[in-house]
Amino acid sequence: MPATIIDRPSPNFGPRRNEARPDLIVLHYTAMENAQAALDRLCDSRAEVSAHYLIFEAGQVVSLVPEAQRAWHAGAGAWGKVCDVNSSSIGIELANTSTHPFPEPQIVALTELLRGVMNRWAIGPERVIGHSDMAPLRKSDPGRRFDWRRLARDGLSIWPEPGCAPGDFMRDAQTFGYVPSDEVDEAAILDAFRQRFRPWAEGPLSDVDRAVMADLAARFPVDRSSSNA
Repeated sequence: MPATIIDRPSPNFGPRRNEARPDLIVLHYTAMENAQAALDRLCDSRAEVSAHYLIFEAGQVVSLVPEAQRAWHAGAGAWGKVCDVNSSSIGIELANTSTHPFPEPQIVALTELLRGVMNRWAIGPERVIGHSDMAPLRKSDPGRRFDWRRLARDGLSIWPEPGCAPGDFMRDAQTFGYVPSDEVDEAAILDAFRQRFRPWAEGPLSDVDRAVMADLAARFPVDRSSSNA
């Protein structure tokens, strides 16, 4: 864990449903003017939102909700078989307006925090996801500027490997963890996937997209991971 964690309890939490244990970590950006504004909102009972942690741009880590409790950070959405993501996850907010890079001190603090959380709850790197992964139509955080590849190099997330043959994009997306529906269609999943794995790609679905998704599905099928429905 980071050397110093500041406690600022939020009233916005409750018990995890069905005795669920966290087996996901969901990363967010705050999309607010500054970290203090985000902290105030996450601790405002009228807002009815929270997270387990907030990391300031300068690297300060604020603990808002105990890890064993259910924070209100994810909202509607799903990942694999997990439909109540709040009950099955730890939520980490990164202070960021959504339009600028994530500063080095913030990423160092995130790296240290992730190691601790993953060790405490035996969460594998394939279970660290973005808000946009589990809610493709509603959310875009942590966004295209977030360096997922760096986390993967540190063993704290995953990254595709080259060489896989193109497959069936939607079938492989579902095997990997994305959950399609009448509303969450191919376009929505393609956008969420690209935000994370091909952040500056544009245009229609390509064989590169199909190959990357095929690799992810082959190496990290969501059914291999434990989950709380």
